[in-house]
This record gives sequence, structure tokens and C-alpha cells, in this order.
Amino acid sequence: MDTITAVKNRILQLCGERNITINKLCTLSALPPSSVKAILYGRSKNPKLLTIKMICDGLGITLGEFFSTKEFSELEQEIK
Repeated sequence: MDTITAVKNRILQLCGERNITINKLCTLSALPPSSVKAILYGRSKNPKLLTIKMICDGLGITLGEFFSTKEFSELEQEIK
């Protein structure tokens, strides 16, 4: 799995756990829906850390909590 897929999956997982829509996430995170949807639909190949931080703030979690999953700890090296 690549990093962008792991980020996408984590966002979807967190929304599912909280039973919120992507549009609600955008409102909570003070982000335009186009920014979040670009990540989810694969149009954003390198989302900014600030965008992920704003998503975390909207969800009430830290960056550490966002990235503290098995998917992220098992990512393969991007540079080979």
C-alpha cells in the first residue's frame, strides 16, 4: 500500500467511526470540500501536512493519533 492510500483509508475510517460525512468533516476542519475530496479521489498525490493537521483538528485528534495505525507503520519505503 502507498502513503496516499493509507491517508485516504484513515480519513474514511475516522469518519466512519464518528458517523460523519465527508462534507461534515470539511465543515469541522474549516476546509473546502474540494481539498478533502482531492485526497479521497486520488487527485492530490501529495497532500499538505497542514491539510491533514486541519482534518485532525476537526476530528479532535492529534497528528500522532492520525498516523498511529498498522497501515502507516507497515508502509514500504517510497524511495527505492
